[in-house]
Amino acid sequence: MTAQGQDTIVAPSRVLVIRLGALGDFVQSFGPFGAIRKAHPKAHITLLTTKPFVELARLSPWFDSVEEDTRPAWTDLRGLARLRGQLRGYDRVYDLQTSSRTARYFRLAGRPEWSGHARGAALVHTNPWRNDMHTRARQRNQLQEAGLTLDGAPDLSWLRGYGPVLPDPYALLVPGAAAHRPAKRWPARRYGEVAQGLLARGIRPVIVGSGAEQPLVEAIQAVCPQSLDLTGRTSLPELAGLAARAWGAVGNDTGPMHLAAAMGCRCLVLFSAESVPALTAPVGQAPGQVRVLWARDLAFLSAQRVAATLW
Repeated sequence: MTAQGQDTIVAPSRVLVIRLGALGDFVQSFGPFGAIRKAHPKAHITLLTTKPFVELARLSPWFDSVEEDTRPAWTDLRGLARLRGQLRGYDRVYDLQTSSRTARYFRLAGRPEWSGHARGAALVHTNPWRNDMHTRARQRNQLQEAGLTLDGAPDLSWLRGYGPVLPDPYALLVPGAAAHRPAKRWPARRYGEVAQGLLARGIRPVIVGSGAEQPLVEAIQAVCPQSLDLTGRTSLPELAGLAARAWGAVGNDTGPMHLAAAMGCRCLVLFSAESVPALTAPVGQAPGQVRVLWARDLAFLSAQRVAATLW
C-alpha cells in the first residue's frame, strides 16, 4: 500500500506475446504488436511464434527476443516441459492467437496475468461476439479490455528496404493458397490472362508465392511467358519490400496478400465461399487501398471482370 492507502501499480517488466500463425493472421497482429510495445516501453517483450515468422519478428522493432514454439503434441512430455519453461516467468501475457491450444498455455504458464480468452484469466476477453468479429477488430477490442489503445496502421517503414529492386512498374500475382483448400484458388490460367493485360499496359507481372506452386507458375507463363517467376525466392521481409514498391497486387485470400495490403500496396483480393471477407479480408493503410471480389465459386469469375476491377 502507498502512504495514501492506495494500491501501488507496478508496470510489467517481462511481457510475453503469443502469435503462432498463419501468415495472414500474423500480419493482422502487426498493429497489436506495436500497441503492446508502446504500452510497455521499458519492459522486456518476448514473442512466442512458429518457425516461419521468427526471422521477420526478429527484424521488427517490437520485440526484445523471439522464441520458437515447436507445438509439441500433448503426449510429448519432454516437449511440453520445454514449452512450459518458455511460458514461465512473465508478469503479463498477451495471447493474440486465442485458440483452444493457447488457452491451455495459460495453465502451463502458471496462470500469470493473462489477456486472452482462457477461462480464469485476469484480463479475459469477455466480448460474447468475439468470434463474429474481423480479426483486427477482435484484437483491438481484446487490447482495449486490457487497457491498451490501438491507433491507426502500424509503422512498417523498417520493412520497405528489403527484397529485389525491380524496374517500375510491376504488379504482383499471388495465385496460390492453402493446398488443402483448392476452392480458394482462382484458376491459374486466368491469372495468365490478367498478366497479359498488365503487360499490354506496360506493367510487368511478377508471380510470388511458395516454391511448391510451380504448376501454377507454368500455367500462367503458358499464357504470358514474360511473367517473372519469384515463387520460392523471397523471404517474408523481402516479399514485404517487394510489395511496398509494386504498382499493385492481385491474388487469392492468402497470407502474401495480407502482407502486401499491410505494406500499402493497392490490392485486389479474390474470395470464394470458402471464407468470409467481413471476418478475414486483408486490411490496408488507407480507405480504398484494398478491394475485394467475391464469387461463390471462383471457377466462374472471369478474367475480364477481374481486369475491369483492377483498373
